[in-house]
Amino acid sequence: MPADPTDAPPLAVSMGDPAGIGPEIVAKAWAARARHALPRFFAVGDLRAIERVWTGKVVAISDPEEAVDAFDRGLPVLAIADAGEIVPGAPDVDGARCAIESLEVAVGLARSGTAGALVTGPVSKAQLYRIGFTHPGQTEFVAERCGIARENAVMMLAGPTLRVVPVTTHVPLAEVPGLLSVELFVAKARATARGLQRDFGIESPRLAFAGLNPHAGEDGAIGREEIEIIGPAVAQLVAEGIDAVGPMAADSMFHARARATYDAAICPYHDQALIPLKALHFDEGVNMTLGLPIVRTSPDHGTAFGIAGTDSAEPGAMIAAIRLAGDAAARRVAR
Repeated sequence: MPADPTDAPPLAVSMGDPAGIGPEIVAKAWAARARHALPRFFAVGDLRAIERVWTGKVVAISDPEEAVDAFDRGLPVLAIADAGEIVPGAPDVDGARCAIESLEVAVGLARSGTAGALVTGPVSKAQLYRIGFTHPGQTEFVAERCGIARENAVMMLAGPTLRVVPVTTHVPLAEVPGLLSVELFVAKARATARGLQRDFGIESPRLAFAGLNPHAGEDGAIGREEIEIIGPAVAQLVAEGIDAVGPMAADSMFHARARATYDAAICPYHDQALIPLKALHFDEGVNMTLGLPIVRTSPDHGTAFGIAGTDSAEPGAMIAAIRLAGDAAARRVAR
């Protein structure tokens, strides 16, 4: 599937917090566009954030369509927000306002079809909360703007050899058992299966479910969530025709031979999913939201304020996020 059909609209990339590494990795992704065969894209945010950390060519655009002709001449930037004084590594509320406005515009462009897909740069939740942001993260914000209920939007983390879905995300570990239900596992798994078909071209997705407790509960000896919640969810999915197995012991389902037997691992809690993904693919991990009417991806890392402005940020995850977004958008057009 070609990543950049000639008639496809360019992708919108919100730069994230202007004081973080978002502007730098977006610029470096553009610089590496030919080597990685990236689809055309344009950045959304304060153009000065790019200029603070990069000396390459930037082309200011006023309309996404201009990005098509500008893309080979420089990094197209749709400047829509003033971030105030931008100091790499020093986030503030002006930067947070710029980040959320850039995200809002980029989501709108993707929803209207003016942009072929949405790629989001890393933001500072701490700064966003200071300006009244009420969502757990960008995933939930984008889902709301797309009119999708939070429980129907699935956060998938994808790397070259592993895809994982955390059933619960940014909640205290002590609260996880009380949040789990058969209905929640089934809803997340259905959305995952549809997403693997629609965005990855996997016609018969294979899902593997991790147990919550050590050794998947040892038949109830050290926990009953596997018996009372995860097992019944798997049985219901199998009855619906979805290829699902588990619950499996989480400590033995992420080695290479095990990973070859499934297309996505469904995990009860955040770290159970993200630790193996980041251990295997830290510089290539992509956060993808399934269940949306638009394609949305993001590099699976944060703002890295500690290295912002030092020209040391690795763009691999941003490159992977742009490439995956382009491929998924092309598949949707082709279906």
